[in-house]
Amino acid sequence: MKKLFLLSAVFSIAFASCQNKQVENKDQKLSDQAIAIHDEIMPQISSFDKTTIVIDSIINNLATIKTSKADLDTAKARVDLSNLKDSIENATDNMMTWMKDYDAMNEDEAYQQKEVDKITAMKKQFDRVSENIKTSLAAYN
Repeated sequence: MKKLFLLSAVFSIAFASCQNKQVENKDQKLSDQAIAIHDEIMPQISSFDKTTIVIDSIINNLATIKTSKADLDTAKARVDLSNLKDSIENATDNMMTWMKDYDAMNEDEAYQQKEVDKITAMKKQFDRVSENIKTSLAAYN
């Protein structure tokens, strides 16, 4: 009887352990997915930082640029470039906030899914900003 009880207890513990592993594996997969997206877009921040320096330089030299591009509307260019710089800074700030607040060790599936959704939206934001940079700065190359 003791052997049967012991065998039953061991089986119950093993079964519970397997159930916990399945939950942990799903949470871990979501965490890994969030980190993978982060790792994909994070390197763009250094490029974004360099771009803000370029934008500042263009804004500071609009009068000089106007001499070689007579049709340049400097007031519109200043607004467009300032808006682009704001969108770059907003994307960067969102990433810094996400990194500060993200808890990779949190085992709650709903939390991890919410974070995957946040970082996926942030990737889309980074992609839009990158495309806007290419489009907006093409006229100044």
